[in-house]
Amino acid sequence: MNSEDKTDYELIDEAINGNEAAYGIIMERYKNSLHGIIYRMVRNQEETQDLVQEAFIKAYNALESFNKQYSFSTWLFKIASNNCIDHLRKRRLNTTSIDTPIVTKDGSITQDIPDSSYNPETDVIRNEMINNIHNVIDQLPEKYREVINLRHKQDRSYDEIAIELELPIGTVKARIFRAREILKKSLSKMNLR
Repeated sequence: MNSEDKTDYELIDEAINGNEAAYGIIMERYKNSLHGIIYRMVRNQEETQDLVQEAFIKAYNALESFNKQYSFSTWLFKIASNNCIDHLRKRRLNTTSIDTPIVTKDGSITQDIPDSSYNPETDVIRNEMINNIHNVIDQLPEKYREVINLRHKQDRSYDEIAIELELPIGTVKARIFRAREILKKSLSKMNLR
């Protein structure tokens, strides 16, 4: 049987057993629907792409808890909706910059606030953390390192990466997803997450 003809449940079982291509097929199967749902909620193309990827990552991490008595698409869309709601709540926080002058009837007032929190060690720790992250990326298998560098260092879109590497976009997304998972595990062992 062709992998693309398999049911969601068969692909989920394969993905749980480590077959990343099976999850890539699931992602390809639902990416357009998920994109449409999320875009209607956030109305921003870049945020939508990131939220689609996050929804697939959250679903992947929770695959073993998926109840096969229900439709996978409903479960996935619920994860995506909840994630969007959280994202919108964070985005809508009403904040005021401390750099914004306070306007009164007598004019505006600005205030200089000294930064007493600066610590030179912070820069050293941050630079060490960045170096550690780069080292972990450099240790990724070539196919994962390549897509992570294109996506995050060169800020390429999924489509641009697919064209440059001559790969289906589903494969690109699956590799980026898998690379992020490997990085997350490696960094959590180093307490850098």
